[in-house]
Amino acid sequence: MTVLRPTRYVASLDRVPVGDLVAQGVRCVLLDRDNTCVPRDTKAPPPEVIAWLGAVRSAGIKTCMVSNNFYSGEVERSAAELDCDVVHHAMKPAPFAIWSALAKEGVPAEQAVLIGDQMLTDVAAGNLAGVPTILVRPQSRKDMWYTYAFRAVEHFLLKGQTFEGEDGR
Repeated sequence: MTVLRPTRYVASLDRVPVGDLVAQGVRCVLLDRDNTCVPRDTKAPPPEVIAWLGAVRSAGIKTCMVSNNFYSGEVERSAAELDCDVVHHAMKPAPFAIWSALAKEGVPAEQAVLIGDQMLTDVAAGNLAGVPTILVRPQSRKDMWYTYAFRAVEHFLLKGQTFEGEDGR
């Protein structure tokens, strides 16, 4: 495993099969906020994300949003709306916030999964923390100004990569 390689590539958060998480013994889903749960251009989670998170919780899996977004109020509002615990100012790719979220949820790394839309922050942080990772496509093309440089690197690294749930896969 390289630090930038996720365990799994899935087209979007709502296409991650909850049954697979249960079968793998996942007890906690750690989630990125921006462009994973909440598109940057709307700032509101889509209905399919809300429904997916409901199915995750119905399966007895805890959820915790781990966000680099420095607007704490926005992150707190999104986490509350999605009924997730939250760790903000995460400073991903550093693994410290991931470890903090795991401690908050009382779940070991091997019983968690981190789902995010960026290889250089989300996937790297999860892998450095020892948590399996799922990379999803971003929900929106709008990003923080500094994220555009990361996206260019990711575009190169993802060349030819297929994602589950894309194009009928």
